Order: sequence, then C-alpha cells, then structure tokens
Amino acid sequence: MEFSQHSRVWIYQADKKLTDEVVQQIQQELDKFTTGWTAHNNQLKAKGEVRYNRFLILIVDESQAGASGCSIDKSVHFMQNIGQHFNINLFDRFNLAYRDGEEILSLPRHAFENMLKQGKINTETIVYNNMVQNLTELETKWEVPFKNSWHIQLFRDLVNG
Repeated sequence: MEFSQHSRVWIYQADKKLTDEVVQQIQQELDKFTTGWTAHNNQLKAKGEVRYNRFLILIVDESQAGASGCSIDKSVHFMQNIGQHFNINLFDRFNLAYRDGEEILSLPRHAFENMLKQGKINTETIVYNNMVQNLTELETKWEVPFKNSWHIQLFRDLVNG
C-alpha cells in the first residue's frame, strides 16, 4: 500500500526497549487498530509500525479521508491502553532517545544533560525528533544529529558554553 509523502505521522516512544515478542504483539494490535480506524464513519488509510523495538508510529494518508479530532482521540486512547497492557510509558516527552552505536537508548532530561556534560553525548549524536508531522519529515528529520534537532534548545547553555 502506497502512502502519500504528506501522510500524517504520530510517534510514540516507549520508555524502554521492547522485546521482539512484545513488538510482535504490539504490531498485531496496531494492525487491528489501523484496520478499524475511522473518522466520521470513513475508513482511514492508516498503518502502524514499531521501529527499533522502541517507537510506535501511526501513519494516516489523508488523501482519502482526514483524521478528525475524534479519530485522533481514539488513537491516543488506543496508545494509552497499549502502554497499560505492556507496562510502558508512551507519553513522556522528556524521555529523550539517542543512538549509541547500534543501540537506541533513552534517558530522562536530567540524565541526558549529565551525559552531555560528560561528553558521552555530543552535537553529532543521533537523536530522535518525535515531533515530526508527516512521512517526508519522518524520513528526513526524525533521526538527526543533536545539533540539528529541537533538543538543542533545551541544552543551549551547555552546548554553547
């Protein structure tokens, strides 16, 4: 199924790495949800995927039917249920994810700041911008060097200091 580059994207980041078994279970739930996901009784052209055993991504191609406030509420509620069922937090915006070699790790803001001070994270470290809005941004602005991300605003004093 082809999705428009303008398709809307929502990214939910788990607060820990998920096992392959959990990823498979979540993928089944995502498939079930996106298959039945509607806006004003119109079937949404949607898909869900899990990337790097950590990120749950919902994609809606609005060229057929747009996601309404109601349908977005349904997706948030669905993600809250997933979080409760699998005992993961998907709603902590200050749990910052970054790449360390092949691993993707995440830390609360203060711990991320400590890693920055110690030089274990630097301006070239790949971070994840979960605020991307569409498929094009997901492909080009989601995995970016720290220096090119919104995260740098949080730590401007440390980086420029």
